[in-house]
Amino acid sequence: MKVRLFEIFTSVEGEGILYGTKTLFVRLAGCPFTCFYCDTKESLPLDSGNEYSIEEATKLIDSNLQHQTYKVNFTGGDPLIQHQAVAELAKHVQSKKIPTYLESSCFDIDRFNHVLPFIDIAKIEFKTRDSNFVDSQHHEKLTEHAIKCLGSSIKSKKTTYIKIVVSSKTRADDFKYLVNQIFNSVLRDDIDGFIIQPTYGISEPSLELLLELYDIVYPNFVDVKVVPQLHKFIGAP
Repeated sequence: MKVRLFEIFTSVEGEGILYGTKTLFVRLAGCPFTCFYCDTKESLPLDSGNEYSIEEATKLIDSNLQHQTYKVNFTGGDPLIQHQAVAELAKHVQSKKIPTYLESSCFDIDRFNHVLPFIDIAKIEFKTRDSNFVDSQHHEKLTEHAIKCLGSSIKSKKTTYIKIVVSSKTRADDFKYLVNQIFNSVLRDDIDGFIIQPTYGISEPSLELLLELYDIVYPNFVDVKVVPQLHKFIGAP
């Protein structure tokens, strides 16, 4: 088995419920989607980065793993593009007693379930219609897959949280529809966090819009948080 990695590096986690933690990022190559705010476009082609055997990749992870690293984050691209390889790499990390973290749009429930046994922390990312994630015809289907992934992660008792990136293009009514879909399928006590993440440097949302979106989530999950990307502000990768 081979895996294509774009980069491996240690930095401060800049997103989500574990922002601020020392993290080894394993960025896999390949993503089929076209979110307009993507800040790692260079890693989207499946032929980007370099190809390694699983043994070579695990050695690369070990050589880059710094002392007192809190977790290993499998990111991309989208890691589910190379789900079999991610499962093997995450299994290796777990054997070292370090938490594993999956950062994915969760576009395929079967690929997600293949990786899930070797993941400790799952970020389930839902895309708004305005993100240019996919065309409107396929958005609903991929949202359904993300909801299934959310349920699977909860059932497996993983640390599970939701993230939605929003921009000035985000419509409150579309956002509310998405939030209702989510909480029609899960209970508020099932999840460990709900993050509204504003875009940075492109189509940034106003404070008024962020508060409006916050108010939509709050009746369903009182611990909702608006969290910008910390690493952008401290100049970290």
